[in-house]
Amino acid sequence: MITRTDSPRQIPDWQNQLANAIRSVEELLRFVSLTSRDTSDLLRDCDDFPVRVPYAYARRIQSGQADDPLLLQVLPLMQESLSVPGYSLDPVADTDQMPVPGLLHKYHGRVLLTLTGACAIHCRYCFRRHYPYAEANPCGPSWQASLDYISEHNDIEEVILSGGDPLTLSDQRLTSISQELSAIPHLKRLRLHTRLPVVIPDRINAQLTSWLRDCRLQTIVVLHVNHANELDETTRIAFERLRGATDALLNQSVLLKGVNDQVETLACLSQRLFEQGVLPYYLHCLDPVAGGAHFDLPYQRIDDLWKQLQALLPGYLLPRLVREIAGKPSKLPYNTINQA
Repeated sequence: MITRTDSPRQIPDWQNQLANAIRSVEELLRFVSLTSRDTSDLLRDCDDFPVRVPYAYARRIQSGQADDPLLLQVLPLMQESLSVPGYSLDPVADTDQMPVPGLLHKYHGRVLLTLTGACAIHCRYCFRRHYPYAEANPCGPSWQASLDYISEHNDIEEVILSGGDPLTLSDQRLTSISQELSAIPHLKRLRLHTRLPVVIPDRINAQLTSWLRDCRLQTIVVLHVNHANELDETTRIAFERLRGATDALLNQSVLLKGVNDQVETLACLSQRLFEQGVLPYYLHCLDPVAGGAHFDLPYQRIDDLWKQLQALLPGYLLPRLVREIAGKPSKLPYNTINQA
């Protein structure tokens, strides 16, 4: 386990950055040149989901701007403590579809592994902020059970590595995981859902791209970017490295009130992603997670935004607008949102 007292020379730079992230409201506000007087309704006691922001990401927050869209994603507000009907601890019923601890089998042909509860950044709208990672971890004693489950289900062609964030694990551990999965004959694809290339671009190093390139399975990396301001020269370099080592580089965003709920903002995001070699994939309606209700938008506003975005962008830059409903066999497209 890496601690803040370890010598940086003994730790890969990305791990040093991961270990030394911003960990408090006061530290975050100070770094972006704000005080508690500049923003109202701060939530200071959030021990169950504490502040965590890497400095590489915090540097992209506009100094002195309390309504900065990057800051709003990571700054805890009092609204998180409100109990809102319809917003739950497990908004997409992950724990109801877990035949093996940490293995989710929701959709035909693919399973998802929550390899770790660790993330480089704590996004306040996270749909897994209440997920029971201690009991639902496929690694350790449950790892062989996960491999056996996948091996016994010949219809599974794809494994998704998620969490938390799988790229918080070491490349040695990820290499071992990928090799054991590659040994299952009927598997064809390995997908990684990660925010690390965005929040700590230095994570995309030679060791990571090496095991991705050597993997027998087709590899897909799905990033998570919500606003064009999250992208800069450091992310462009990280994405370029990933493109050279994987079969596809996609992005999924979450539609968030106050962050990206303007059509120009969404269009700019798609365009900037494509400029950096990433294809827009999904635009998610907010999962109704307890603590995240203040980010949600009414359905009519979502529909209006989507129609405007369709008129602005060519089809290849238009992400699929979807929402997830517990128990459904797939994500639902936007035109069924009101009927769900």
